Amino acid sequence: MLPSLGFTAFLAIVFFIAEQLGATGWLHPYWKYMLIFFLSISFLIHRLMGIGFQNNREKFVPFYMATIVARLILALVFVGVFLWQGVSAVKVFILDFLALYIFYTAFEIYILSRNLRRGL
Repeated sequence: MLPSLGFTAFLAIVFFIAEQLGATGWLHPYWKYMLIFFLSISFLIHRLMGIGFQNNREKFVPFYMATIVARLILALVFVGVFLWQGVSAVKVFILDFLALYIFYTAFEIYILSRNLRRGL
């Protein structure tokens, strides 16, 4: 879980600096909510992977597939709720969300593959 906290802190610093430097055209005002959402999803995935590794390694693949589906469904619900509430600058919101989705997915795959290599 510690790498996810560090990654989120890094992204928060990058977004804060970009916001201070005037890159508001590329950043949606709700970027903080997006980071909190992805940190929560990372925590959930970390817990599920811990359960998948714990008892039986054969359960790892179903748990991993469950986390992929859960991440996708929760992401759709998150975006849907904000769009339903009438968020401003929809294109920027969706582009920022997709960028964060890709960053967090790549980061979690990297952490997971690092842990798998160590376990072998």
